[in-house]
Amino acid sequence: SSGQPYPHWRSNWPLTMNLCLCPHPSVKITELNLTADLSFQPTAGLLFEVHNSSITVNFQRQLSSSYYDEGPINASAEGVNIHTALDLAKDEFGRLKISNVTCGASIAKMRAKFGGTLGRVYDFVATFLTTGMRFILNQQICPSLNHAALVLINQLLETIPVRAEVDKYVGIDYSLLSDPVVTGTSLDMDFRGMFYDLQNEKDTLVNYAVNPVVREYDRMIYLALSEYFFDSGLYSYFKGGVFRMHISNDRMPKDLEMLLRTTYFGAIMMLNPALMEAPISLELEVTSAPTSTIKTSGASVAVHSGVRVLALPPGKAPVQLSSMTMESKFNAKVSMRGKRLSIHLDLRRFKIFSNQSALESLALIPLQAPLKTMLQITVVPLINNYTKRGVRIPLPDGIDFIEEVVEYHNGYIIVGANLHFRSGLKELIERKQAGESDNADEH
Repeated sequence: SSGQPYPHWRSNWPLTMNLCLCPHPSVKITELNLTADLSFQPTAGLLFEVHNSSITVNFQRQLSSSYYDEGPINASAEGVNIHTALDLAKDEFGRLKISNVTCGASIAKMRAKFGGTLGRVYDFVATFLTTGMRFILNQQICPSLNHAALVLINQLLETIPVRAEVDKYVGIDYSLLSDPVVTGTSLDMDFRGMFYDLQNEKDTLVNYAVNPVVREYDRMIYLALSEYFFDSGLYSYFKGGVFRMHISNDRMPKDLEMLLRTTYFGAIMMLNPALMEAPISLELEVTSAPTSTIKTSGASVAVHSGVRVLALPPGKAPVQLSSMTMESKFNAKVSMRGKRLSIHLDLRRFKIFSNQSALESLALIPLQAPLKTMLQITVVPLINNYTKRGVRIPLPDGIDFIEEVVEYHNGYIIVGANLHFRSGLKELIERKQAGESDNADEH
């Protein structure tokens, strides 16, 4: 959802536009002084209006008849008024597009200065010539704007990813669920916002999350993310088999290995005394898809895991000494950089208990603190290093979020931001036509 647009802006910049006024003309708009309004048009899309502006053009004339004449023409138009309405919709792929353009344009007054061999002769009949030129320009403005919107800007919108791979395990679907809803103050778009397992794209999570409500208007754009956005990602990674880890040898802290060997001394002696010298390892596997919880106080992720304690005799199969259940809860801090959303996890709560007996659960109490420390220094940094790259949020090439603010609500998160254009619209369109892509968000 977008906040209120900037109600008024001015532009004074060179622009080149090719208009067919004669067999091989090149009409250059060298200066464009705009007084324009960009606003939302309820039920349709965007309304772009230019009021009482001016335009300066330069082109070459060439006349071949019984005599030959050529020379420059410098013309200026005043009282330029343009009314353009852009209708927005979703295409068959769920991508935003401009579906229709309604345009009206008029020029109140035009002046021209003729140079070249017969420049003074043309100055005598300038009134008649400028009237014709004004008519031609009037006829060319709207077709040019229609082409810019329906072709060039739509090509730029096609750079927005709606379904893409996040990594080798999961993909993400950002397709629009419906046409945009436009009010007098906002443009609201509902995206699917769903992760999926690349090996089984049809196995997705059902959405029971709270529907986000955006009421803020201080920034240019607001992105609302429900618990379903995060839960579908956790579910997809779980189904992809990512949440498995084997800790042994150099990755096993020596003091923890010694404590495990002492704790399970009796089990080792009962199974096989020869295992006393075998390395000890831990095998961690998440047993159900982790779930997220978002409240006004922050976000958290609950994880249920199974832990197997194994002895690793050289040249033989691992021997299980014990199994336990581990329940952990992580604080999740959401942040936005450029156009990538990332999450940083901190271990908040940790608990282990035996799968065999309550008595063995009591014996595991001394392992609580060392295992928690092991998770904090070994497992959590690995996860954060993996998630810090983040996932791309759908924005066109050359546009980034800046001045981001994250707000936590019951059941969803809202990220508010302003937009930074690293490139002008003309440059972005030219790069798109040249087949270049925007890779700045990858770094």
